[in-house]
Formats: sequence, C-alpha cells, structure tokens
Amino acid sequence: MTESAKPLKLAVVGHTNVGKTSLLRTLTRDVGFGEVSHRPSTTRHVEGARLSVDGEPLLELYDTPGLEDAIALLDYLERLEQPGERLDGPARLARFLDASEARQRFEQEAKVLRQLLASDAGLYVIDAREPVLAKYRDELQVLASCGKPLLPVLNFVSSANHREPDWREALARLGLHALVRFDSVAPPEDGERRLYESLALLLESARGQLERLIADQQAQRHARQQSAARLIAELLIDCAACRRSVSTEAGEEQQAVSQLHTAIRQREQRCVEALLKLYGFRPQDADAGDLPLLDGRWGDDLFNPETLKQLGVRVGGGIAAGAAAGAGVDLLVGGLTLGAAALAGAIAGGALQTARGYGSRLLGKLKGQRELTIDDSVLRLLALRQRQLLQALNLRGHAAMDSIKVAAPQDKTWREGKLPAALTRARAHPQWSSLNPGARLSQAQRQEEVEALSHVLNDL
Repeated sequence: MTESAKPLKLAVVGHTNVGKTSLLRTLTRDVGFGEVSHRPSTTRHVEGARLSVDGEPLLELYDTPGLEDAIALLDYLERLEQPGERLDGPARLARFLDASEARQRFEQEAKVLRQLLASDAGLYVIDAREPVLAKYRDELQVLASCGKPLLPVLNFVSSANHREPDWREALARLGLHALVRFDSVAPPEDGERRLYESLALLLESARGQLERLIADQQAQRHARQQSAARLIAELLIDCAACRRSVSTEAGEEQQAVSQLHTAIRQREQRCVEALLKLYGFRPQDADAGDLPLLDGRWGDDLFNPETLKQLGVRVGGGIAAGAAAGAGVDLLVGGLTLGAAALAGAIAGGALQTARGYGSRLLGKLKGQRELTIDDSVLRLLALRQRQLLQALNLRGHAAMDSIKVAAPQDKTWREGKLPAALTRARAHPQWSSLNPGARLSQAQRQEEVEALSHVLNDL
C-alpha cells in the first residue's frame, strides 16, 4: 500500500437484531465491542473499529443502527421527487438527508445511509433464520441507492433452521450474486479469509490491502496455536513433575491428597484463563470444573528409569561413591536396588550436589514416607480437556454468549499408548514444576522438554 493510500472503509448495515455488532466483535476479536443482546435496536449510533498490520491501518469497520422502517422510508423517498424529475439514487438520498424527516422520523435510517455514503462498500448482514420478507427487499433497494458495492453476509447459518437457499434465490433476483456465509457465533475456520476475498472481487483497487489482512490473520492464527500448545505443555509438565512427600498416617495421607487435588485444579484453571486471554475471550467464558482425580498416585517415581539414568551419571562423585564406602550397590539389568544401610551410607558419603537433588527423597523413604504424584490417567485427562477447549476457542466467535463447558471429550487421542517422553522425564525432575518448592523453571532441559511437548500437541 502506498503512503497516500487510505484505509478501506466498510459500513456494516442491515435490519435490527441480525448480528451486525456480533460480526464486528468477531472480525475485531473484541468481546467488548458495542453491545450484543437479543433486544432489537441495541445499537443507536455509529461505532467504528480499525484493523492494522505492522502499525499501518488497512481497514475501518463501522457498526450502524438497525434499519427499522424501510418500507415507509422507500415510500417517502419516492414522494420527494418532483413531477418529471429523474433523480438517481445518491441525489435522491441527498435531498432526503437535508429534509427534517432525516432528523426525526427516519433518524436511525439517516445515520445508516450517511455512513454507507461515506464508506467504500457495505456489508449487508442477514439473519439467515428469518424468512425473506418484503421489508428486507425494500432495505436493499434503499441501500442500493447509495451507489456503493454491497456484500450480503449470511449470519447464523450454523443454525438448524436457517433459510439459506431462500436467501440466495432472493438476493440473486435483486442482482446480488456475490455473498459470503459467516456465522458470527460459530464462524468457519476460513470465514474471515473468504469474506475478504469476496470483498476483493467487488473492490479490485483494495485487493492489496485485503490480501495483507488475510496473510496477517493467518500468521496470527498460527502464532496463537503455537502459544496455546506451549501453555498446555507447561501445564502438563507442571503436573507430571508435581509431587508431595507425606507420612503414611491415614489422616495425613488424605489431607495431602485433598491438597494435591486443589493444586492441580487451580493449575488447570490458570491454564484455561491463559488460553481465554490468548484468544481474546473473558475469564467467565469457560470454567475447568472438577477433575476426577481419583485418589492420586502413590508411586515409586524416585526409582523410575529417568532418575536411575541421572544417578548413573554421578558415579564416582555422588551417591554411588558414598554407597561404596558403607555398603554394596547392586546393579541389576532393570535398575538400581539399595538396602536401608546402603541408603544411609550413600547419603552420608554422597556429594553435596547429589544430596541436594535426592537426599531428602531418599531419607523420606527410610522414614516410611511416600510420594504423592499425579496418575497418568489424570495427565491424559488434562491434555484431552485442554485440547477440547482449544478446539472450541478456534471455532468460537467473539459474540458467543454461552459459557464453554470443559468436560471429558470422547476422542481417543491421548487415551491409549505411552505418554509423550517429555512427561515421563518430567516425573524425575520435581524442580521442573511450579507447584513444588524450589522450582527452577528456567532450566534449559525443562525448556527443551516443554518445546518438544508443544510440537507433539500441535501435531495431534
């Protein structure tokens, strides 16, 4: 676009309560734009929004009041002509806008017409659930008088009772053959692209601006997907690495399980809220609800293969060296076994670095404590629920009013087979979890595992 080029101006017009403001919310990804309700005539004035790419304004969108009485307005326009006059549409409208009726009886219609006359084109929004009535034909005839290109937008086409075939036929009879389907509550994935491509056919001079908008929105969609996958990966790593060391006393065990349940639920809710913010929705638009965490997980993750691998690296300077001073170390094909005496010797003689990483956990084993961690089934459920939420956000328009329910989905992805390797490794690294004391979230290895898990989530 050259320096002298101006933003393309679009007036969003149509009957009352057909979803004009809803369309603007979705196109601008702004849930706070205007007011959306089921009451007619909600918008009483013209309101605008601007879309820019790299700081350069490319498109200005103007929300307008609903047309309420096009039948009477069309009759009035016809009476404005003097006998023998042959005024064209814009000249007839200019006479109307100078008349007192444009400030009184037809004040709302006058606002719409002034904005369309000042714009490059108009988007005529249609509630595709409504029957094709005479008032809509009159509206289109009045709007056509402005001499501006009109692109009909069929809204609410995802509804089971839409009348799309009837509207297509009626629009064709009026000479409007180019139209676009765009449900502002549940827009199709390529809805914005198709809308701008259709506009480019009507406004060839603005094709470059519209193509830049299309490319930018595709780039934004890709970036949101990448960021969303990372948020979910962070959640899963946090939960996989989370652990609580507790006494085997029944009361203390139950209290620890309850606290862990609460911590995981709160962590998932933070992920939900971060995803909502990333996609431009409000915190109240979705809730994580309750997780069926069962009774937690009582496991021996202290001796899982990843932990053993780390211990093996420290031979000569860590636990193995200390254990050799006090007792034998039995190396078996499947892992490492240490008797109680060997554990004591290992901790006493081990290097400080090793003792910091494993000493407290090993001593806990000696004292009869157990480690509470998150079961694989809960990790699977967390991944499934967040993927379901992500899918819902990708298909949700910013005018949607209903809350998203994040329930257990039915698809089999993540239900079977091994968990991703990143989560298996995370179990051996409690310092990778923000839910544990002394977390070290900036460790390079943790960042690598989060990145690897993000790619797995994006590929599914």
